[in-house]
This record gives sequence, structure tokens and C-alpha cells, in this order.
Amino acid sequence: MDAVTESSNGRVAATEEGRSARAAQAQVLPYSRIVGQEQIKLALELAFVSPRLGGVLLSGQRGTAKSTAVRGFSVMAYRSLPVTLPINATEDRVVGGWRLDELMRARPVEQPGLLEEAGKKGLLYVDEVNLLDDHIVNIILDVTSTGVLVVEREGRDQVKPVRFTLVGTMNPEEGGLRPQLIDRFGLMVDVKTDEQQRAAVLTTILEFDAATERRRRRQPDAWLAAAREDDRQKKQALLAARRALPNVVPAEGVAATCIALARAFQTPGHRGEFALILGAHALAALQGNAVVTARHVERVAPLALQHRRQANAQGEQAPWGTQDDEIVRRVIGTT
Repeated sequence: MDAVTESSNGRVAATEEGRSARAAQAQVLPYSRIVGQEQIKLALELAFVSPRLGGVLLSGQRGTAKSTAVRGFSVMAYRSLPVTLPINATEDRVVGGWRLDELMRARPVEQPGLLEEAGKKGLLYVDEVNLLDDHIVNIILDVTSTGVLVVEREGRDQVKPVRFTLVGTMNPEEGGLRPQLIDRFGLMVDVKTDEQQRAAVLTTILEFDAATERRRRRQPDAWLAAAREDDRQKKQALLAARRALPNVVPAEGVAATCIALARAFQTPGHRGEFALILGAHALAALQGNAVVTARHVERVAPLALQHRRQANAQGEQAPWGTQDDEIVRRVIGTT
């Protein structure tokens, strides 16, 4: 391919990417304008800064802004809507297979799966993950934790590097995830409606609708412009935190504190303390700190431990409460 053609293709790709980004922005509420839900935002941002955390699970009733937050975050961080996994997804659709139309012509042509597509776009969104087949969930979680997609089926033997942020949502009223699966999500948020912010939520939605209509009419709109600038600055802060993460170190005793907390909540295995220390490192990087302290661990503890506690391991799905906060403060020594 000559230089002129390469340049032309590059401009076409850039134009298409720009159109895709603008289309995504037009469809979703800007991330910086989402009211409240600070725990959702924190979990998403920590998983972006530290992909090794292994994904985020958002559990809450319908209408609690779970999907709105995920889509807004994806547009802000990756300039596109997330790759969404349907409930009825087959293994072929997830890991990839062969194009049937080409097989009919005796020509084996690969059909990339949703995991590879998520690797290119940045975020995989699994709505109602608790209703998905356990085998499919296992595949997704394996790839999320290892960063590698292994395909050994139908004459294919491939190993592909794949990195993306995984976000799953579920409504606990429709059933839960098996403890073995829920434990593999790095962070979990018990999403609730903030009664004190209902008026602010309604106002923001009305403002977004009005701004979207002005944009449709090609009228200038200061509200959307300000929101997109705030989103741009947030993305720059996240990228800076990701770059700084390798240089963040724990203060003396922080690792022992994470282990003590995992024991206090009777979390099985080692994933509890591992998620704690990774999340605390990511939070320190986000806050511009070079050293992880017990305060970082305390802030991350509900996200890393609430779905791994003994009560949840027995299928009770008990919400995180003030008693849990007291245990954290007592173990850490901040009471």
C-alpha cells in the first residue's frame, strides 16, 4: 500500500471514529453530569486505573442509573459505547468462530467474538449477568483476570492478548450469582437510590434532554460543551493515574492490614486482600499520592469485601452496613 493510500485510509478511519464518538455522546448522559452514585463512579475509575482488579459488579434494583453510569463512563473513557453482551450469547459469539457464509463456500474465515471486540473498544458490559449461563460467565472472567483469550475448539488453537474493563450489572430480585463467580469480580457496588438527590437527578435529565434537542437543531449549547470538557479532564486524570500506578508503593503495614480485614470478614481464599491492595493502590494514584495508606484501604474496603463476606458466601446477599464500617475502622485503627 502506498503512502497516499495509507494517509487516505487513516483520515477515513479517524473520521469514522469521530462520528462514532459524536453519536455515542448524543445518546448518553455525560459522565461528569451523573448525579450522586459516588460508589459506582469510584469502582469504575479504580478498575480503569488498575485493570488487574478484574472487573466491577453493580447490584441494584431497576432504575438506579446502573446502565446510565456504565454508558457514560464508556463514552468518557473510550469514546464509544460499551460492547454489550446479550443474555442469550453463545460461546461462538463470545470467543469467536467461523463465518457461516464463508464456510458454505468451503472457505474458513474467522469471525471475531465479543471479547476481541471489547479488547479493541475498551469496555465489555454484561447487563443482567446473573441470568447469563455460568459457563459463559466463567470464560469472560478468565479472560478478564488473565488478559489472554485461549481458543481451542473447532480446529482452532489460538492464544490472543485481550484487555478490557469488565462491568456486570444485576438485579438481586431476579436471582444471584454463584459465590464462586461473584468472588471473581474485583469490586462490587450495592447500588441504592439516594432519596436526597431525586430532585437533582430529575433536573439533570431535563437539562440533558433540552441540550440534546438544541444540538439536534444545530444550535449552540453551553451545557453540553461544559459537560464534555469536564469529561475530557476526567479522562486525562484517569490516564495520569494509570501512568503513575507502577510507582505507587504501600506504606509499612498496609499489606498486613489488608490481610487482617479479609480475615475479619471471613473471606474465602486470597482474592479479598488482593482486591483490597490493588484498589488501594489505584485510589492512591487517582488522588495523586505516591504512598498507599490505611485511609486508602478503608475507602476501598466496602467495594472489595462486601460480596466476599461469609454472609454472601452462604447466599444471603446481605447489604453492607454501619456495622461493617465499624469492623473496618476497628481493624485499621481509625475508630
